[in-house]
Amino acid sequence: MYFCKLIRSVQMEQSVDTTIQFSGLKSGVYHYDYTLDNSFFSEYKNEKILDANVVFDVKLEKSERMMMFYFTFSGEVTTMCDRCLDEMHLPVEGEQTLCVKFSDTEQSDNEDVIILHENEYKIDLAQWMYEYVAVAIPIQCVHPDDTDGNPTCDPEMLKYISEESNGEPTPTDEEATDPRWEALKQLK
Repeated sequence: MYFCKLIRSVQMEQSVDTTIQFSGLKSGVYHYDYTLDNSFFSEYKNEKILDANVVFDVKLEKSERMMMFYFTFSGEVTTMCDRCLDEMHLPVEGEQTLCVKFSDTEQSDNEDVIILHENEYKIDLAQWMYEYVAVAIPIQCVHPDDTDGNPTCDPEMLKYISEESNGEPTPTDEEATDPRWEALKQLK
């Protein structure tokens, strides 16, 4: 089990280092730039993200008892079209804010506020960056229509979908009803 953890930590080191050591920083504003590609996103094993190239600009405003992180990101994610199952390139962008407070109390109820123990000296932003990109991906991903309103999906797959939907009759409500429900209706 220790060996698996060691391998995972070595793999994470090969990706982008998103750890910020804030203990030596004076109060003020700091900027960080990150380019996250597939080596970063593959660590999270999200089936929707096949490939990615996302640029993050992170602004840190540090004060004595608090840090504010302002994330601005834009880029492209390769995902699978939900209609034709072909790969598609999806632009993603967004802005997010994360507040970090120092305290000896438990975690915050607010998802945009995290509490770090007084003794902490660094923070890894990887999980938040991943989540911000994952949330920017729509629930349904479909190739956009062209200027005439026609789908730009794989024509062979669209033909197959059209044949399937036109070829078989759809069951009526009576045919679709499970006979076991009929027996339960008799119990009234």
